[in-house]
Amino acid sequence: MRLIKLSILAIVVSVASCQNKPGAVTKDALKTEIDSVSYAIGMDVGNSILSNFEDIDNDLFMAGYFNVLDSADVLIDKTMAQGLVQSYFQKNREKIMKRQQERAAKEAEKKYSANKEAGEKFLKENVANEGVLTTDSGLQYIVLKEGSGDKPVATDRVKVHYHGTLLDGTVFDSSVDRGEPTEFGVTQVIPGWIEGLQLMSEGAKYKFFIPQELAYGANPRPGGAIKPFSALIFEVELIEILEK
Repeated sequence: MRLIKLSILAIVVSVASCQNKPGAVTKDALKTEIDSVSYAIGMDVGNSILSNFEDIDNDLFMAGYFNVLDSADVLIDKTMAQGLVQSYFQKNREKIMKRQQERAAKEAEKKYSANKEAGEKFLKENVANEGVLTTDSGLQYIVLKEGSGDKPVATDRVKVHYHGTLLDGTVFDSSVDRGEPTEFGVTQVIPGWIEGLQLMSEGAKYKFFIPQELAYGANPRPGGAIKPFSALIFEVELIEILEK
C-alpha cells in the first residue's frame, strides 16, 4: 500500500507541475544538497509517470485531488477508491508479466524450434507403435501394469515412483534412481501428469509420452536438462492415493 501511496504522490506532483510549470532552471540552481535531491526526486517522478501512467486522465485526476483537499463532495468513497487503485496496479503488473512471458516464449521458440520439431516428429511416429494410446489432449501412454485400486481425482495427494527421460534417453529426474518414492498433490505437477495420474488405478504402472505443451513448454526450470519445447517420457508407478 505504501508503494501505491508513493506512486499517487508522484502523479500529484507531476500533474500539478504540468498545470503550473516552473521556469527553466540551470545547474546554478543546484546550490545545496536539498536542491540536488529535490531535482533528482523530480526526475524520478517524471520517469515513473512516463513508464506507468500514460493513460491517466489529468483533468479527472486533478478534480479528485482538489476535491479531497477542499473537503468537497467526492464522486467515489474512500474504500472504493482504494480498491480501484489497487485493481489498476494489479492489472498493470499482469499486463507487464504477460508481455514479458510472450516475448520470452517467442525468443525461446526461435532458439529451440528444433526441440519442438523433434518432439512432434517423435509423437507422430510413436502413435503407431503397439500398445500406445492417445487422449484427446495429445497425451500418449502405454499401460505397463494395470492396478486394482481406486483412481485419484484432482483433489487427491498421491505417492508415486517415476523415471523421467528426454527423447534421447537422458535421465533428468528419477525417484527410482534415488530409491525413494515422492508425494504431491495431483494438480501440483505438469498438465500431462495431472491428466495421466487420473487415468491410473492404485498399483498401476504407465509409460507416458508427454507433448511439450503438456510439459514445461517454453519455460522449463532454468539450468536443468530440460530445454524449452521438449517432449518428455515418464514411467510412473502409482503406489498409493494418500488420505486427505
